[in-house]
Amino acid sequence: MIDFADDKKAADDLALKVQELKAEIGKVIIGQHDVINGVITSLISNGHALLIGVPGLAKTLLIKTISEALDMSFNRIQFTPDLMPSDILGSEILDDTRNFKFNKGPVFANIVLADEINRTPPKTQAALLEAMQEKTVTISGTEYILPKPFFVLATQNPIEQEGTYPLPEAQLDRFMFNMVLDYPTTAEEISIVKATTGHITASVNKVVSQEEIIGFQNLVRKVEVADNVYEYAVKLVGRTRANRELATPYINEYLEYGAGPRASQYLIVGAKANALINGKYSPDIEDVQAVAKMVLRHRVVRNYKAEAENISADSIIESIF
Repeated sequence: MIDFADDKKAADDLALKVQELKAEIGKVIIGQHDVINGVITSLISNGHALLIGVPGLAKTLLIKTISEALDMSFNRIQFTPDLMPSDILGSEILDDTRNFKFNKGPVFANIVLADEINRTPPKTQAALLEAMQEKTVTISGTEYILPKPFFVLATQNPIEQEGTYPLPEAQLDRFMFNMVLDYPTTAEEISIVKATTGHITASVNKVVSQEEIIGFQNLVRKVEVADNVYEYAVKLVGRTRANRELATPYINEYLEYGAGPRASQYLIVGAKANALINGKYSPDIEDVQAVAKMVLRHRVVRNYKAEAENISADSIIESIF
């Protein structure tokens, strides 16, 4: 871990490093500033992120570019219907001495890209549960520790639902953030076409080391939070729970289930990281609001009435601010 003279110096260095990281990512990725900011926030918060968007919005390229700017190991797993848990975790094989030897799977990396994670059956999706939560893999009763830091960055296609398997709530809850990629603006799309149809290819430099990321993760945990920010975050989550004391009539009308305590934890950790990225030493309510949609949109379950009236999870979350 990188040692700093004091936490203030570490916070200043984090903000500078994030700007460097964004500049490197910007060489390849045009636009998508909120998503880039969200992925970086989840990285320094020691959380996992799920990116949802239609084909062609550079979800995979974004994650690959971020991994290139970080001096850490990276593996990509293409999720398909015939993928088996052993294809992710690894398996035991007989070596030349007729002893079992564990061959590590692609999950043993600092950054794991789970591409189109909803295209594999629940049995294979569940193979990631222990890895994402405990940062370990258990094979034949033996526990193997994953490298630090460890992030799962997954992509999902919201259309073409044939041949896909929706992620169960337990799997979704392992993701700190759920980010939705939108179409680029006309100006951004012109820039994208210019940059990708010529003969010049942008190269990305490694600007953040593995030790720095671990140091920044530890720093996020040390950030002080005012009591009113804790209270705001917990009440915000409490308002999503239909037919409970903090729920509004709007929530009671359109939500089946609300978010659990893990959402409150991620709101605070995400707010801390968001504050540091923006040069502040302590989060305020605006920092909680900045990460609220990413934390809550996959943790609230709309009822049949909301689906029938096409009311989105985001609009329901906005109503509780």
